[in-house]
Amino acid sequence: MTEEKITELLAKYPWYEAARVVQSEGAVSRYEIDVEKIAEVSEGEIISRFLRKNDYRIVAEEGEAESDVCTEAEIDDEDDIVSEELAEIYLAQGLKNEAIAIYRKLSLQNSEKSIYFAEKIENIEGNN
Repeated sequence: MTEEKITELLAKYPWYEAARVVQSEGAVSRYEIDVEKIAEVSEGEIISRFLRKNDYRIVAEEGEAESDVCTEAEIDDEDDIVSEELAEIYLAQGLKNEAIAIYRKLSLQNSEKSIYFAEKIENIEGNN
């Protein structure tokens, strides 16, 4: 890359600091410079240029946050936690349908134990 190309690059992208440094250090004559690499614009450079243009700043709005900060996982019906212990708790509480649903999910998750869970389901349904 020649000094002329660096000057053209700076004319096209005056905000590009790397080209300015290369020009000021006289590095053009000492190193081979990849023009395409220098001309690439990163997301960070675009944001920095936008913020510098009108002296914008990124600041948090004052006042209360719109939503509470969550410190524990929220679990809904789609993200049920399933375990044999939970199924046994449901059974102890007399919630047979919930226990069966847990055992079915466990059977799908653990195919090697599907027969075991099928027997558990059969025992619960037999006691209905």
